[in-house]
Amino acid sequence: QVQLVESGGGLVQAGGSLKLSCAASGSIFRTMGWYRQASGKQRELVATITNSGYINYADSVQGRFTISRDNAKNTLYLQMNSLKPEDTAVYYCNGFIGVNLYWGQGTQVTVSS
Repeated sequence: QVQLVESGGGLVQAGGSLKLSCAASGSIFRTMGWYRQASGKQRELVATITNSGYINYADSVQGRFTISRDNAKNTLYLQMNSLKPEDTAVYYCNGFIGVNLYWGQGTQVTVSS
């Protein structure tokens, strides 16, 4: 069974850091990514990484967030530094197996000012 499980969310003060993890099971994913959805807003791209290591970031997180993956552990990470209140959202990981896209259940990140 294909499954993505996020962890690592929480409450942090502005300027702080958090590291999110996404444990994948059931298969090997090709491109994986982090998306976020703030209350009342559409889900938006945060960062993506291919299984060969090509990375893409949203402009809003470039230079503050780092996406990485451990293919041996089948785990995706998102290191978030210099967090801002506008980073508050539910963060979701996703991944492609073939042409099928799978999503995790999300983890809440709240940044207080």
